[in-house]
Amino acid sequence: MSKTKTLFIIDDDEDDQLFINEAMKDLKIPFECFYANNGESALKHLKEGTVPLPDFIFLDLNMPKLNGKECLIEIKKLPQYSTVPLIIYTTSSNQKDKQEIMQLGAHFFLTKPTRISELCVCLNNVFSMDWKQVAG
Repeated sequence: MSKTKTLFIIDDDEDDQLFINEAMKDLKIPFECFYANNGESALKHLKEGTVPLPDFIFLDLNMPKLNGKECLIEIKKLPQYSTVPLIIYTTSSNQKDKQEIMQLGAHFFLTKPTRISELCVCLNNVFSMDWKQVAG
């Protein structure tokens, strides 16, 4: 049996949060999700340790209070999360956004798919990567 994956999803859109949740169920991968609706809330949870150390952080770019780019910069300053794969999960497919985000330290850039089957393929790809080499 697979190890339970712990995901921290930082996204102001509840539908997008649920979309990942549904895809994980479809993949039949044991998982536990924790959520934050904006970057400010996410950083508070991470700094205070109110969420367990996640296996993956999924971060939207366009959010109120503290956007994804600003949140990414702040997360990268927290040493306890330095090896956690940080996946940008956004509607943007802009190459300039992608390049800038990757330079800021994101590990993977995922354009939000519109169908659950597409998201399942994307998540399978994310979970099958050798993250020790990428994030370590």
